[in-house]
Amino acid sequence: MQFLDLTLPSPAENLALDEALLLQCESGAGGEVLRIWEWPRPAVVLGAACILSQDIDDAACLADGLPIQRRGSGGGTVLLNAGCLLYSLILANDRSPELKHIGPSYCHILNRICRTLAVANLKPAGISDLAIGTYKASGNAQQRKRDHFLHHGTLLYGFNFAVVERYLRMPVRQPPYRQHRPDTEFLTNLPLQRPEIITRLRTAFVAEDDIHAWPTATVQSLVTRKYGLLEWTRRR
Repeated sequence: MQFLDLTLPSPAENLALDEALLLQCESGAGGEVLRIWEWPRPAVVLGAACILSQDIDDAACLADGLPIQRRGSGGGTVLLNAGCLLYSLILANDRSPELKHIGPSYCHILNRICRTLAVANLKPAGISDLAIGTYKASGNAQQRKRDHFLHHGTLLYGFNFAVVERYLRMPVRQPPYRQHRPDTEFLTNLPLQRPEIITRLRTAFVAEDDIHAWPTATVQSLVTRKYGLLEWTRRR
């Protein structure tokens, strides 16, 4: 598997790069990839089907100049910031039988991450989270094509939870283990530093070969016709 540690200049470009890597792999022009990136300032990212007015305090985001984006995968709305490491996997459906279907693929990937991070009491929780006990440390989502899929997620390691409640509303749909707790009482950081998390992820997915070229033209096309458009971000 190839490895790419790359954060592009805007949230829209970073979301576009994940999809561009998926499209490249699906077309046969590229292989499986583990990508790492991190956005250093607050930014909101909606899931593909999320309703903006339900999930976000739009006025607070506007007042503070926060970017609001919508990704192409499912899952809930998240706040990005320093201390939130993002990882993206482009995988072939036939890599293992479990990856052919959404539910088993979450179990397969998240259990592998739990084993490699080796954090006490870290386990899959809800549909697509990782939790330390009952405290969420990672949220995940997928976007699927015919032969390959994108699995990407957050790994909190030095995140300031206090700012989340200024920009995000309490979600309407919650995993049972949340028990209606506010984010300051629900989220937690992994007891690992960024370099150690990256090293362990690379080991878990045997991502040995660094990528030196990435699909720049596809990224710009996706930003122009999708991720950079208000019609996409505010469609729901």
